[in-house]
Parts: sequence; C-alpha cells; structure tokens
Amino acid sequence: MDFTSSSCGGSEHRQIEESKPLLGGEMSATGGSKMGAVQCRRSLMHFNGMKYKLLQEGDIQVCSIRHPRTFLSKILTSKFLRRWEPHHLTLADNSLTSATPTGYMENCISYSAIEDVQLLSWENAPKYCLQLTVPGGTVLLQAANSYLRDQWFHSLQWKKKIYKYKKVLSNPNRWEVVLKEIRTLVDMALNSPLQDDSIHQAPLEIISKLLSENINLTTQEHESIIVAIAPLLENNHPPPDLCEFFCKHCRERPRSMVVIEVFTPVVQRILKHNMDFGKCPRLRLFTQEYILALNELNAGMEVVKKFIHSMHGPTANCPHPRVLPNVVAVCLAAIYSCYEEFINSRDNSPSLKEIRNGCQQQCDRKPNIPLRLLHTSPDFVSQEVTTESRHKTVIVTSNEIHVEVERNNTVNQKLKANSGNDSEPNLIDCLLISPACSTISIELSPQAERVLRCYVEILKILSDYDDWRPALASLLQPIPFPKEALAHETFTNSSQRIPTSPSCSFLCLCRELKHVIQRFAEDPRQEVHSCLLSVRAGKDGWFQLYSPGGVACDDDGELFASMVHILMGSCYKTKKFLLSLAENKLGPCMLLALRGNQTMVEILCLMLEYNIIENNDTQLQIISTLESTDVGKRMYEQLCDRQRELKELQRKGGPTRLTLPSKSTDADLARLLSSGSFGNLENLSLAFTNVTSACAEQLIKLPSLKQLNLWSTQFGDSGLRVLSEHLTTLQVLNLCETPVTDAGLLALSSMKSLCSLNMNSTKLSADTYEDLKAKLPNLKEVDVRYTEAW
Repeated sequence: MDFTSSSCGGSEHRQIEESKPLLGGEMSATGGSKMGAVQCRRSLMHFNGMKYKLLQEGDIQVCSIRHPRTFLSKILTSKFLRRWEPHHLTLADNSLTSATPTGYMENCISYSAIEDVQLLSWENAPKYCLQLTVPGGTVLLQAANSYLRDQWFHSLQWKKKIYKYKKVLSNPNRWEVVLKEIRTLVDMALNSPLQDDSIHQAPLEIISKLLSENINLTTQEHESIIVAIAPLLENNHPPPDLCEFFCKHCRERPRSMVVIEVFTPVVQRILKHNMDFGKCPRLRLFTQEYILALNELNAGMEVVKKFIHSMHGPTANCPHPRVLPNVVAVCLAAIYSCYEEFINSRDNSPSLKEIRNGCQQQCDRKPNIPLRLLHTSPDFVSQEVTTESRHKTVIVTSNEIHVEVERNNTVNQKLKANSGNDSEPNLIDCLLISPACSTISIELSPQAERVLRCYVEILKILSDYDDWRPALASLLQPIPFPKEALAHETFTNSSQRIPTSPSCSFLCLCRELKHVIQRFAEDPRQEVHSCLLSVRAGKDGWFQLYSPGGVACDDDGELFASMVHILMGSCYKTKKFLLSLAENKLGPCMLLALRGNQTMVEILCLMLEYNIIENNDTQLQIISTLESTDVGKRMYEQLCDRQRELKELQRKGGPTRLTLPSKSTDADLARLLSSGSFGNLENLSLAFTNVTSACAEQLIKLPSLKQLNLWSTQFGDSGLRVLSEHLTTLQVLNLCETPVTDAGLLALSSMKSLCSLNMNSTKLSADTYEDLKAKLPNLKEVDVRYTEAW
C-alpha cells in the first residue's frame, strides 16, 4: 500500500501546505509502495483561483480509524469500511469540537495534535473526504460535495497555522527569527484562498499582541515590523494595540520615511471608510498623531495641505463622503485635547485617556498642559487701570474664574424675567467679558499651541473647498468646542495685544477660525450661511459669537455686518430676523450705521419700514443715526419716498378685482401699482404672466388682498417666504404649475387664514402636504393633483 500523500505520479505532484512551516523544514511523509488497482492520491491545493469563506462551524460526516499509518490504504480499500457519524463541528481558536461530544468526537481534537491535513478521494466510488493525521490513527471528514470539502480543508489549514503562530510568536527569542516568521505569516494571509475579514485581521492581532508585550524594541525593529505588515494594512484597519504602536512611532520619529510611505495609505483608508470613531477611538488618535507628524516635516503645513488635497481628489466633488466628517472629528478631538486638563479640573468629566480605556500610558502622552489665566487683582474692577503691572498670571481652577457678563437693557430685562428659572445660563452670556475686566487669556504649553495651530489651519483648508463647505458648516453649526476654547483669544479672534515674551508667544490662530466663518458668510448657498445662526432656539451660534459684544469680535463688527448682509438676502423669515436684531443687537447695528456701514444702514431702514421698532424715542434715535451720514441720509430719504408711495397705494379706492395681461413682467406690475390707489384690491390674477418671486415686494403692499392667482408663473420659494410674513390675511392662493418646492410651501404654514390652496403640478411631497394640513386649520379646498401627495 502506498501510504505516501506527497506524490501520485510526476505530473500530479502538488504541495499541500499553503506556505512553508513555521520554524523548520517540511514535515516528511512516509515512503510507500504501489497500491495495485486503486490509488490514494491528493487533490489540488489551489483550484484555479477559487475563493472560499472561512468556516467557523458546519455539519459533516466523521470516521475515526485507529491503526498504524502504514495500513491506511488497505483499510480505505477494504469492503468493510467503518461507519460514519454525523456531527456538527466547530472550528474554535485552539481545537476542533463537536456540538454532540459522543462517538468519534467524544473528545475535541486540538490543532497541535493534528500532524497533517490531506484531501482524499476514491476513483471507483468518489467520496469527498479529508484526512486528519493524529497520533495513533486518522480522522476522516466527509463533505457533501467537492466545494464544501475544499472549504473545510482550507479552513482547517488556516486555523491550524494561526494556532501555531500564536504559540510561536508568544515567546520570541531572537527578533531576526521573529521578523522572518512575521513575513511568512503575512505572505500566508495574502495568498490564502479564503475570503474573510478575519483572514487579515488575525495576523494583525497576533502581531499587535506581540508588540504590546515587548515594548523595549529598538527603532530599527519598529520600522522593520511596520514594513513587514504593510501589505496587510492596505485593505484593513489596524487593531487598537497596533494603532497605539503606530502612534508611538509617529511621536518619536515623525520624520521617518515609514510615516510617509507606510502610514499614508493606512490613514487614507481610515478617513475614506471609517464610519464611527466612537467605536474605534484609537484609529482617530492614530490619524491625529499622523497629521501632527506631517506637520513636523520641514514643509510643515504645506505637507498637511497636500495630504488634505489628496483626500479630496482632483475633481470638483470629493468622491468619498466619509472623508470630511472623519477629518472634522479628528480636528475637534485634537482641539479638545489642548484644553482637556483644564476642562477636567472644571467639571471632573472623564478625560480622553479614560474614554480611550487606557490606550495611552501617562508617560507616553504629552505632558500635562497647564492653562494660565491672565487674572486681575480683586480690587481691579473698582479702580482705574493705569499700568500693565496690575495684572498677574496665576494658575487657576474653574471656581476661580470670575467673568462679568456684559448685557444691554433688553438682555437685563430678559434675565430679570427668568430670575426664577434654574436653567443653564446662555453660552455667550457665560463668556462675555465686561469692559472693566481684562481679556481672559488661557496660556497653553508650546506643544498644545502647535497642535491648536495645526488643526485650526486644517479647518481653514477644509472651508476652501466648495463641495465640502455645506457639510462643514453643518458640522460646526452647534459650535462643537469647549467653553475654554471660545474664551481663548488665541483660538477665536485676533488679539491686538499679543504677548512678546517667548513663554507666552501666542500665534493669532483666531484669524484661521475667523477665516472659516468668513467663508461661510460669503457663500451664497443658503444651506451654508444659514448655519451661522444657532442650531435651535435658546442656543447661541457663530452669528452671536462674532457679533459686537461677543467674545470673538475684534474687527469692530465687519464680519458681523457681512453675516447680516448674506442672511438678509435669503433669510427664511426676514421680519423675524429683524425682530431678533432689534431685541439683541440694536445698539451695535446703530453704532456700525453711525460709522457708515451700508448694510447696517439698510437694516435700520428696514426696521422702520416694517414697523419693527414700536418705541417712539428709539425710532427718533434711529432716524438721527441715519441722518448723521451721507449714505444714511440718502437711504432714509428713499424710505420716506417709498412710504409716501405706499400710503397713496393703500389709500381706499380703486378696483376690487384686477387681472394682468399674459406675458406681463415684474416691472409691468410695479408700474401698474404705482399709477394709483389700490386700497380696495381683494382679488389679483397674475396667471400666465412672466412674474417671478421679485414681485412679492409689490404684492405685500396690498393691504386688502384676499385672493391671489399665480397659475403658470415663475413665482418660486423665495417669493412664498416673503408672502408668508406679510400677507397673513390671504384666503385663496393658486400655485398651479409654478416652480415652488417643499422649502417654500412649508412657509405657508404661518398663513392661518388660507381657505383654498391649489398646488396642482408642483413639487409638493406627501410629508409637506400632511404638515400643511395639520398647521392650516381653515384650509377646506386643496388641489394636489399631479404631485407626490396625489
């Protein structure tokens, strides 16, 4: 009997093992003789690129044969083949076990006891068998088909080898041998016909454990191991302990070529494919340390900028939607870490180290970051400031910070009304600083300053990409920074008084963050500049933070005026926005108008035109402010002219019904309404004309208008928003075949008097329709044919 399983003829010689054994030569097979008519042979190891999923468990037939190995072929060819038992086998980490431990599988089979795994078949009566050679006998496994048999074969081989590698690499003696075994392990994973996430993750976890248990490695050994495992990282995220190893290398050798050549594709994959840094915070920490390592190169931020550009790609739109959220998450975490020590001393909240569950040893991290406040002496407030020597720098905790809040009369009244409320004070109120007090200056360590500078600069780079700006504005709208950062002049604004001593040499990083907000304010897209406002009522936004009196305002309100200008151009509710400005920012608006700012002059004129200001004295003060500058005087005269024309237009008289000829334009409507009195006009038809949303400014002048027909016009969403604020008594509105969408139709929910609404052939959605029905109680006639809601 030929017991050998290494050859079946010269042309059919195949190598069983997927790779060379771990630390020795090939396990020799016994020599043999011819079997006669029937020959035992081994099947092919690789089936022309066939791929298999790694088995963890499955049903298979089992037969155990106890005999000397030289008699195997005689038994296999006898007529009295022993019985087969069905078992549900599980391929555990260290053994092959059965769900029913009886019969042949009463005891589990350890992978260390399996000497060899072979594929067997019979020519006369093929059965899909595996032969497991164990001490004292053989265990045969019979599958239902050849594919399942091969799947079992490759899975057993894989489990057996991974088990051996875990044992061999758990007790390393010579690192040159360990490095050779790591390369062999990597090659085995890359060449395996198995397709499963664990195929590449298992070797990485073995190496990760090896590195965590052997921390006293030289730099050369570090780099050799990193280069050896690089092929596995091309399509796999590194495990947590390996991320920590990479972080350490980035901190200790930021200029190493390994950082550029090996870590770059790994970080690119993380940023493109990671879905949640909360589940794997060490991936975020590794990405953070990698970017800091890039910043340590000679070119500094230029290298970081090129890396960000490579993540975006050369096209106008980034093809990877996860890149921006992941980069922003890294930036926010890095900025938070700059103030972490101070935040922990303030509220005893868990630190990032605790959140990372001990991924960083205290000695491996950056030293504690002391934050110093430029604090005044207790009697400073009551005395006049004469010299800078009255200031003294002390390290303080949260309960030693005394920040006075600057409030105008309106805010004071609001606070008195809410004096019985125990709710948390407003963020900006907590950070506003009285003019009598010196500016709070949080002094960071040089390392923290470098980190802050790097990541605020990255936010600036991100804001320069048009396709990223909407999502970036949405991510930053809630102001996701700690209060300490907002009170830190280096972070939020350009300090006019920059310390010159080396120990407190602040870089004006505020300009970088201010650049981001400026980009939002200049963007004409509403989804971008609307994010300057607060995310919800009662919450402050960037608009409040950079407004005069806010902690970040250092430019006499130039950025504030720019934000007001863009918001007024497309604000959802202009009148409501003006009311908010009048209640909270009337003083700054008047001051800027007094200095000749045209945007603020327009704002004051609109407040007068829309009767926002009810107090006569305040109205007179606004008029005096407008008449104090040439631009204000000119615009106020124009306002007076419009008011006279409006009074004449709204004078009682004129027709009650009016229909404009088809093809009429916005200019034709304006010319018609300026020709006489239309105080009695209740029904206006603009159907089949060429009017647009711009005519809304004329329509809101009609005080008695009850019915408006805009059928087949170019009247759009912006016009509906204007109508919803002013024509609150409108009862009938026809929008059939107009380009309005859900964004404009939702504004109609404030028009409670609507009884009839025609939205035939518009872009109305079912959800918006249901919302309108719920908010318009008087609505009785609705036409939604040829819409999604039909």
